[in-house]
Amino acid sequence: MRSLGDVVKDDKPASAIKSVHVTLDILEAISQTKDGIGVSELADKLGSTKATIFRHLRTLLDRGYLSQDFASSRYRLGVRVHLLGRAAAQRVDLLTQSQQAIAELREETGESVTISAVGTRGVIVLETVFGTSVFEIGVRPGTEMQFHSSAQGKVALAFSRQPLMQWVRGRDLERFTEHTMCDHDKLEAEIEEVRELGWATAPQEMILGLNAIAVPIFDESGDCIGTLGLVGFVQFIGRQPPPGHLLALKRAGERISANLGYRRPASSK
Repeated sequence: MRSLGDVVKDDKPASAIKSVHVTLDILEAISQTKDGIGVSELADKLGSTKATIFRHLRTLLDRGYLSQDFASSRYRLGVRVHLLGRAAAQRVDLLTQSQQAIAELREETGESVTISAVGTRGVIVLETVFGTSVFEIGVRPGTEMQFHSSAQGKVALAFSRQPLMQWVRGRDLERFTEHTMCDHDKLEAEIEEVRELGWATAPQEMILGLNAIAVPIFDESGDCIGTLGLVGFVQFIGRQPPPGHLLALKRAGERISANLGYRRPASSK
C-alpha cells in the first residue's frame, strides 16, 4: 500500500513541487518585511526572475493571501494568511480584541454579529456569532463579500485608506438581486453618504429578505482594517435601522477600535 508521501511523489511533477516552494518562499520573505516589498527586491532576495515572482504574486494577490499598496506597489501579507494562522497563533488582534464587544452586542440586540477584515477584492468574514432567534442567520467565516453589494463592503470603500473605489470602478458590478447597487456613479454617491453617517446598510442587495448594518473598525494608525456588522431579516433591520441597534453597533465598533489602539481625533469627537 502506498503512503500519502508516495502519492505526492508519484503524481506531482517536479515543476509543480518547485512552484509550491517558490510560493512559500515568497510568503516567508514578505512576512519578514516591515513595510512590504516590491517585485524586483523580492526577485533578488529569492534568486529568481521578476517574471516568475510576478506570476506567483498575482495569484497570491487574487486569492487574498497578499495585499498591495496601490501607491508604492509593495506587497504585504493578506487577510487569508491570517485566517490560516488562526489555529497555530490563536486569533488575530482584530478577533481577540473584539470578543467581549461582540458577545455583548449580540445580547443587547438579539441579532447575529459579524466581524470582517478589509481585503483587496472585498471584505472577508472572520467570525459570525448567531443571534438569539431560533433562525440562525449569519455568514460563514472565510466568506468574501464584494464591496458594492454588502454593508461591510461599503464601509470599507468609505473608510479604508486604500483606493478601493478605484479598483471597483474598473470592474463590472455583479448583480445578486434586483436590489443590488450596480451603477458606479450611484455607488460613489452612496459611499459619500456612508462616510458622513459613519455606517452603511445594504437591504436585500446580496440575498432577498436579509439586510446588514455595519460600522468601521480602525487600528492604531487610523486605517479601517475591519468592519463590525449586524445581520438580520429586513423586517427587523430596514434601510433605516432601529436606533437602539445602531447606537449599540456604533459603541461596540468604537470599543473594538479603542482596544486596537485607535484614538479618535479631537476634531471628530
